[in-house]
Amino acid sequence: MNAFPASPSDPSTGSPSGDFAGQPPEAGTPPPGSIAIRLPASTPRITYGILGITIFVYILQVLGNFFLGYDLLTVLGAKSNEAIQAGELWRLITPILLHGSLWHIGFNMYALYSLGRGLEQRMGHGRFLLLYLLAGFAGNVFSLLITSSPSIGASTSIFGLIAAEGVFLYQNRRLFGKESRQAMNNIGFVILLNLYLGFSSRGMIDNWGHVGGLLGGAVFTWFAGPLWKVVGIYPDLRLEDNREFRDVVLGAGMVIIIFGGLAVWDILFAT
Repeated sequence: MNAFPASPSDPSTGSPSGDFAGQPPEAGTPPPGSIAIRLPASTPRITYGILGITIFVYILQVLGNFFLGYDLLTVLGAKSNEAIQAGELWRLITPILLHGSLWHIGFNMYALYSLGRGLEQRMGHGRFLLLYLLAGFAGNVFSLLITSSPSIGASTSIFGLIAAEGVFLYQNRRLFGKESRQAMNNIGFVILLNLYLGFSSRGMIDNWGHVGGLLGGAVFTWFAGPLWKVVGIYPDLRLEDNREFRDVVLGAGMVIIIFGGLAVWDILFAT
């Protein structure tokens, strides 16, 4: 069993969020204390798209069980060490679309809905999709390296989102002030709690996949996640992302090189 938090910061309004009373000061002179700045906002269509596709795949799994007597999609797409080592490399990503029960998919999709909307608005659609896929890839590679048990589920990607939230808050901590410390503490607690529950499950949960998802999400976001600065003259202030396209390429490349290299090593030298 896992417990994922809702996004620790509001997706539409940033922290700190203090308003000031009375008449606003002259242009260019901010009031004392905190200032509320509207964060970038857009419809999180990638989050909703992943939700829709994953639910659709689960319906196909259920129909397969009903008509065939077994889950054909899991047979073809689950993380399986033997199949991956035999060349079925798609199994390093397809498990994030597969789930074993209504509870399983419900829990993971709730976590995606809670975390994904805010993260996608901050990261943008393309970066968020890369994060989700790369974290799932990293999680399945880590599972391949350490455990021989087959596995399915989007929790590798979900743990990547949790790591990304923590890295984002840390790298932008000067903007969010003391509220970022509390949010990071909450994220750390949730990570430790989930890992403890996973390692206490006696093999029922692929916890090494969770660890890999955390690492993949953290690596990508460290190099490619939003790095904001405030620009403009008060009261016309806005947030600007210092990251460039090359940073996104670097972050994605780091995950692919590190975890892809580990996968190649396992495939070539696993006994």
